Amino acid sequence: MNKIELKISGMSCVNCANSIKKSALKIQGIKSANVDFNTHCAVFEYDQNTDIEALKSKIIKLGFGIVNNQDELENAQNKELKNYQNKFIICSIISAILMWAEMSKSNHMPMLFMIALAFVGVFYCGFGFYTHALKSLKERNYDMNVLVFLGTFSAFCYSIFATIFYNHIPQNLNYLYFSGATMIITFVLLGRYLEGKAKATASSYLKSLINLSPTKAFIISSDGSAKEILASNLKIGDIVLVKTGSIIPCDGIIENGGAEIDTSAINGESMPVYKSTGQMVYSGTLNCNGHILIKVTKSQNNTLLSQILDLIQNAASKKLAISRIADKVANIFIPLVVGIAVITFCIWAGFGMKFNGILSAICVLIISCPCALGLATPIAIVCAISLALKHSILIKNPIALEQFSDIKFAVFDKTGTITTGDISVIETNLNKNDLALVANISALNSHPVSNAIANYAKELINIKFQSKFEYISGLGIKSDKVLIGNERLLNLNSIHINESQKIIIEQKMEAGYGVVLVAIDGQFSGYIAISDTIKSNAKEIIDNLKSQNITPVILSGDSCKISNLVAKELGIDMVYSEVLPQQKYEIIKNLKKSGKVIFIADGINDAAALKAADISIAMNSGSDLAKNSADIILMQNNLIGVIKSINLAKKSSTTIKQNLTWAFGYNAICIPIAAGVLEPSFGIHITPMWAALAMSLSSISVVLNSLKLKLAKI
Repeated sequence: MNKIELKISGMSCVNCANSIKKSALKIQGIKSANVDFNTHCAVFEYDQNTDIEALKSKIIKLGFGIVNNQDELENAQNKELKNYQNKFIICSIISAILMWAEMSKSNHMPMLFMIALAFVGVFYCGFGFYTHALKSLKERNYDMNVLVFLGTFSAFCYSIFATIFYNHIPQNLNYLYFSGATMIITFVLLGRYLEGKAKATASSYLKSLINLSPTKAFIISSDGSAKEILASNLKIGDIVLVKTGSIIPCDGIIENGGAEIDTSAINGESMPVYKSTGQMVYSGTLNCNGHILIKVTKSQNNTLLSQILDLIQNAASKKLAISRIADKVANIFIPLVVGIAVITFCIWAGFGMKFNGILSAICVLIISCPCALGLATPIAIVCAISLALKHSILIKNPIALEQFSDIKFAVFDKTGTITTGDISVIETNLNKNDLALVANISALNSHPVSNAIANYAKELINIKFQSKFEYISGLGIKSDKVLIGNERLLNLNSIHINESQKIIIEQKMEAGYGVVLVAIDGQFSGYIAISDTIKSNAKEIIDNLKSQNITPVILSGDSCKISNLVAKELGIDMVYSEVLPQQKYEIIKNLKKSGKVIFIADGINDAAALKAADISIAMNSGSDLAKNSADIILMQNNLIGVIKSINLAKKSSTTIKQNLTWAFGYNAICIPIAAGVLEPSFGIHITPMWAALAMSLSSISVVLNSLKLKLAKI
């Protein structure tokens, strides 16, 4: 199955996205379509023989555009906003003139001139709505433009009729609605403009990340000279010069020099960090002070910054369950409204009041607002993602935000999650030759314990050949003649530890140290005592979770004694220790039988358990496999992000429910009033002009309510 992603300009409401989706699925070979109005991105899955050009042509025929990249999309959106602004100004002036003429019943303005002004307001300023509507009707797809078209065209035609056949209309209904028709266009243009500006504000963090990546880079040539090239042309292995005050254009390792690097845009770290030879730096970070040469280690499409951008854009397009319900309603909304308008006219006509029926039907078409339904969830999600990023929390999967309600267990891996992960060797009873052998093998492995051993004995490391070894998850390292790991690894290989040695090992463990056991040539050789400290705010986080009736749990492959010591210090009662990766997965599955589970971890061996949890949270310092498996990544590796994620989920859920309540409530109340249910008893009748204002305010109110999320405290 092939996949293509298109960036589509010109979508003005969620029904535009739905019409593209429905039209695409009619094309032979298109198997699935996900069109997101909020991000203007569409992803299509298709068979090998599918005509993609036919798909693009269909989208263009519907009245939309296809752009090549984010910059082109942003330019198209800015052009569209400018167009809305200019036409709003023109239509406002026309509406004011027509309204003055109609209200003053002035004979100084020729009727033909009024018709001409109305024609410009409706058919020039509303041209975009009309073309989209007609193309949608041709494809039997119905969006917000259809309602605008039907409402304004009906009001304009009614006014023409009232001008020519004024003697046939009851005196109390003998009004011109030229100003009403143009005012409808005016309000809708204003609504679209404000909505577009608000959406741009909601996506401002995404745009700021896009702007982080520099377009140019200075590459060092073979003769030592610096040459400026496009950053997009950088290749793995190139050497790049980055001067003071410049944005780093690539992910890579510093080959020469040192500098203070501001990483705040990527991970929220407030203070610059000094980086020197051999250390990793990332695209989009700022060189505050110093000259460095960087060897490119990742392609431009695979940098940390590009991965974050992809995650945000993918996250924004994922549908929450509550959003899918709103989308289904929006899909049938337009035909339903047209049906209600027809019924409204028929009922009024049945009582002998055809003109009341016409005006009421026009008001029903105009006042209905599917945009509010379509915007209720996606705008809130974008704002929630933006707020999370400001707190160094990367939400990969916004569906997880729905899962935070009724959480029962918060399960923590120990090393690198509850503890700092800065493991160091405290002591060892290995002789120098044995330690050198262990250190040389450890230097080839990326595990934190291996790194600690390698750093401890770095002067003994002299790797002359690629040693063959096997990392056994949850147990340790095994090579041809060396075992480095826990007691279970030694037991599985029939290595005996005498009682006196066991007593010493137990004493080290009771003191709170981790103990790595070593066997060489089938004989126990000694131990390496290591230590890791609990994170400073871990106790505060655990207490906060308990106050919310969430049970904290430790799930660790470490020894029972060390795990229990950490649990006791933090006040955690549920502890699972000495567990293998598969056992972690099974424990998470069993806990889920009693309630929803969050799993917070960072290791390679945690990936399966992260997938099994209802919500998975990974540390940014953790393995790539763990981060790929997680719903949420804590960029600063700070556990406070767990509490902030819970708080954000509550606030975003509240905002979405408020938006949907307003959207459903607005339509449920306003459509009957527009149909005239209050007129017989209370004499209340809405004119098309006020209906247009109400419709525009409905969409704007949903967007503004969502924007409050960006200012919320979590």
